[in-house]
Amino acid sequence: MSAVILFLAVIAVIAGWWLSQQRLTAKPWLEAGPIDDFPGTGTMTWPAAKVGLGVFLAVAGSLFTLFISAYSMRMNMADWRTMPVPAVLWFNTGALVLSSVALQWAYVATRRNDIDGAIVGLLGAGGAAITFLAGQLLAWQQLNAAGYFVASNPANAFFYMITAVHGLHLTGGLVALGRTTAKVWHRSAATAEMRLSVELCTIYWHFLLLVWVVLLGLLTGWTNDFVDICRQLLS
Repeated sequence: MSAVILFLAVIAVIAGWWLSQQRLTAKPWLEAGPIDDFPGTGTMTWPAAKVGLGVFLAVAGSLFTLFISAYSMRMNMADWRTMPVPAVLWFNTGALVLSSVALQWAYVATRRNDIDGAIVGLLGAGGAAITFLAGQLLAWQQLNAAGYFVASNPANAFFYMITAVHGLHLTGGLVALGRTTAKVWHRSAATAEMRLSVELCTIYWHFLLLVWVVLLGLLTGWTNDFVDICRQLLS
């Protein structure tokens, strides 16, 4: 349960910061300039797209929170047998970090109108994300070869389910990333639209990285250790 509270707290802080950046209190009808421009940003804003992504992330965050809560409660039952965590997960985590960093690079490049730099970042992010997914499949293969099947133990079932749902979210993100890459590669959209697409992909990738770090901490057990340390510091 402590892991759930920690996860919700992190999500709340990030959501508050993100909303503060969207100028939701601005009154564009009182500002000079085109109706779709927010002063101070230098670019055309698309509130509907960002709000839509925010709603989706809230739903996805709630889903993973339910998984974390169920995992935390189920692991205290007598039939729970902790399974080993494949070492390849650490490599996969590094690949996902590189993917998120590459997308941030692409976003910064689009803000500087550096289309070539953005393409490099987008391709790098896609390659690293595919590497992550391949590594996750390898982890499944290793666990199956060692006899840790889905139906063997509740811990096994949770591991496969959690990693599968996260992988599906990343796969869906890859579809959007592919479309964005094609759009930037062919310069088939306005600069503001390309910048928006890259920004939305970047936000989504950072979210998936955060979720994965929390899930990895839950699966390896160090999340509970971190919570215990925080309790000791506060007591």
